[in-house]
Amino acid sequence: MLFLIALIAGAVSAFAFAPTGLWPLMPLAIAALCELVSRSRGLRQSLAIGWAFGLGQFCVGLNWIQFAFTFQDKMPHWLGYLAVLLLSLYLAVYPMLAAGLAWRCKGRPVALVLALAGSWAITEWLRATMFTGFAWNPIGVVLDDTDLLHTAAYIGTYGLSALVVLGGGLLWLFCHQAWKSGLAVSAAILLLHFPPVPPLAAATGKQIRVVQPNIGEQDKWTPGFGDISAQRLARLSARPGGQRPRLLLWPEAAVTDPLEDARTDQHQAFADFERTRATALVGPGEDLLTGGIALFSRDGMFIDGAANSIFVLGPGGREVARYDKAHLVPYGEYLPMRPLLSAIGLSRLAPGDVDFTSGPGPRTVVIPGWGKVGFQLCYEIIFSGEVVDSHNRPDFIFNPSNDAWFGRWGPPQHLAQARLRAAEEGLPVIRSTPTGISAVVDAHGEIVKSLPWRTAGVIDASLPPPAAAPTVFARFGNVIPLLLGFALLIGGIVLGVRRR
Repeated sequence: MLFLIALIAGAVSAFAFAPTGLWPLMPLAIAALCELVSRSRGLRQSLAIGWAFGLGQFCVGLNWIQFAFTFQDKMPHWLGYLAVLLLSLYLAVYPMLAAGLAWRCKGRPVALVLALAGSWAITEWLRATMFTGFAWNPIGVVLDDTDLLHTAAYIGTYGLSALVVLGGGLLWLFCHQAWKSGLAVSAAILLLHFPPVPPLAAATGKQIRVVQPNIGEQDKWTPGFGDISAQRLARLSARPGGQRPRLLLWPEAAVTDPLEDARTDQHQAFADFERTRATALVGPGEDLLTGGIALFSRDGMFIDGAANSIFVLGPGGREVARYDKAHLVPYGEYLPMRPLLSAIGLSRLAPGDVDFTSGPGPRTVVIPGWGKVGFQLCYEIIFSGEVVDSHNRPDFIFNPSNDAWFGRWGPPQHLAQARLRAAEEGLPVIRSTPTGISAVVDAHGEIVKSLPWRTAGVIDASLPPPAAAPTVFARFGNVIPLLLGFALLIGGIVLGVRRR
């Protein structure tokens, strides 16, 4: 019975995430989890309760993953539902570990709450790290639309998650009329509620145009659609009366044909044509930042690698710089254990049989007239503490993405996590996606302008400035939330031992 209640509580908690955004459901669900763990009769039952809670939360919150399988006809589409379940079965291990650690301290209610908050922060960091990591939907992201978002500048995403658990634990303590313990947890929450970050300077005055062409995945890779796509991008990139945007920002894989091809001269000539066509509206002093593909060839004949890239292109298709995506998506951009899985009929979700090659990691590029730009391609933006070159801090982050894969729930969840990166690092984040949600996010994580899902259009805006100085989190990274997590966990263990 406790297992079933935990499963339902976890499923309900998923509605705290975008797009529903009913954030109070998360602390309420955590309060229910505290009650269930306190009632468990042993470690094994407590682990099962934590696992069921995580299973319910991930199965509902990650339902958008099944949508990606509807674009790959080489495999049955029902495999998408199985993929959501199998992934959730694994991800639920992390809440399971948190619940197990909390149970060890259940002799004293406040000890259980502290231990659960600390272990939750630690296990979320582990989830983002182990086996290439899957950092999607940390529970701290539900605070995006509250006044607590600015706290990410001090304690990061995983610190916010600890804060959410403390809030849920506080509700549980007050329900049990544990007033003294509740006051202790309230004090811990107040200590973590840092003062607001300093106000931002005025906008830079540098004009940008973010393009959202509303090109779905069902059309993007259709033979011959490249010309239609190019016309739509060009139409949205131009201004009436001959006025030009100074900096154009296009989505991930906006150009589906290679923009760089190391095979024959003929192949490279075609790539040059694509770059020239893409920059037809780029004038002197202007640049285009667009997602595209680079193909590698050691022998000059056959493809032996590819990169999912961001190209910085000047007038006439001149390549200023290229960033290659580093944090690739398993099964989307490469097929793990390819010889085995391809033999049983599995393939990548994205078209093509050549696996992408990962780049070296966060990179900052200087664009004359625009300053320093950092790049994070699509999924990379969800990894807290891993989005900026710490030795060469950019002025803003460009995050093109292809959220057309993600159904209805994925795009707003992706945007919510991009907002956290902006608040953590004190840097604006500019997102351009083919079907939405494209947005300009300021250095406090607030949305300046955005375009709705499934809408073709543009965002004309002045580039927001970075924070006046690097945030505390930008200086120290995930050391801070991990220290906080261990402090809470150790505090819970000490109090629990004293009780016994």
